[in-house]
Amino acid sequence: MTTTPPPAAELSADEARRISLRAQGFLGAPDRRAGVRGVLRHLGAVQLDTISVLARSHELIPYARLGAVERRAVEDAYWTEGHSFEYWSHAACILPVEEWPHFAFRRRAYRARPQWHHDLPDGAYETVIGQLRAEGPLTATELGGAKNGGEWWDWSASKVAVERALMYGEVVCTERRGWKRVYDLAERAVPADLLRDEPDDAECLRRLVRLAGQALGVGTRSDIADYHRIRGEQFDAVVADSGLVPVRVEGWPKQAWADPEALATAPRGRHRTTLLSPFDSLIWERARTERIFGFTHRLEAYVPKPKRIHGYFAMPLLSGGRLLGRVDPAREGTTLVARQVSLESAKAVEPMARALLEAAEWVGCDAVRVERVDRPELTAALVAALG
Repeated sequence: MTTTPPPAAELSADEARRISLRAQGFLGAPDRRAGVRGVLRHLGAVQLDTISVLARSHELIPYARLGAVERRAVEDAYWTEGHSFEYWSHAACILPVEEWPHFAFRRRAYRARPQWHHDLPDGAYETVIGQLRAEGPLTATELGGAKNGGEWWDWSASKVAVERALMYGEVVCTERRGWKRVYDLAERAVPADLLRDEPDDAECLRRLVRLAGQALGVGTRSDIADYHRIRGEQFDAVVADSGLVPVRVEGWPKQAWADPEALATAPRGRHRTTLLSPFDSLIWERARTERIFGFTHRLEAYVPKPKRIHGYFAMPLLSGGRLLGRVDPAREGTTLVARQVSLESAKAVEPMARALLEAAEWVGCDAVRVERVDRPELTAALVAALG
């Protein structure tokens, strides 16, 4: 690891927390004029996931920052007019189209070291490219079917081919239609000036490290590298030229870096009170969430039901710049059901009620029902606050 210069600033743990909240769009007045597209460009990546409880995660991200944006408008903002594309970042993510060049390092890596567990029949790749050229944009089903009829991973040859072309950058996912990827040729979907721009790996990594640092405000090596899932040694190679500056944060055992603009002014303004998707970039890195908020959170959707502590899709409650609890929601008709509510203290009752009522209205529910509260003595107060 390269030698790190002296810290540009020393931050208290509270300052680092507020810098992080502002960088993620939870402190200060939201930029409603920029809307959903502004949130995407500000964060640099919005994670996709198949789970839908209140709504899918990529809808919950702008909702948490902007409030009750009409859900159809969220989808349109992402997918119309070529403003974004889907690719592998932190996970499968929606990315601003102007960042297409900076994932060239990953496309090259896939081409050079393809890690595929499926063999392709001769000509299958070329057939899919030809079909997209003649008929696209198309889903995998329209390309000939996504599966062979076996288990979920038993992809058809056309599905394997188009996914390979996606990772190579010859094909782009331009939208999700009924949760199916819609594929088109990159030469049609990506603006020509961006398509032709092929920065070297170092330039790509510098840009992504800088973007991650801006989106986080302040973070450790692992925080920043994890944002777009680059390796620690890749971070080390470019951080000195990324524009980020080293800082020391009270209580953080490891070196941190910050966006200089985040240090220029003290974070002030109104805090959001909202429920967070477990896939929200504010909290998607567990160790960072514990370090900044003193809050341990784990997605339990893939944990066997008897071993769950907080529920299938427990959504943390953010209020006053703190994580005060969580709720595992469900929907029954026009009722939002709080299957399990976990509250850190009695101070979380009113913010939880407010967040549940706002979320219910956003998804078209007209009632909220509480099934279980981890602190039974707070149940009556929560029900009253919801009434």
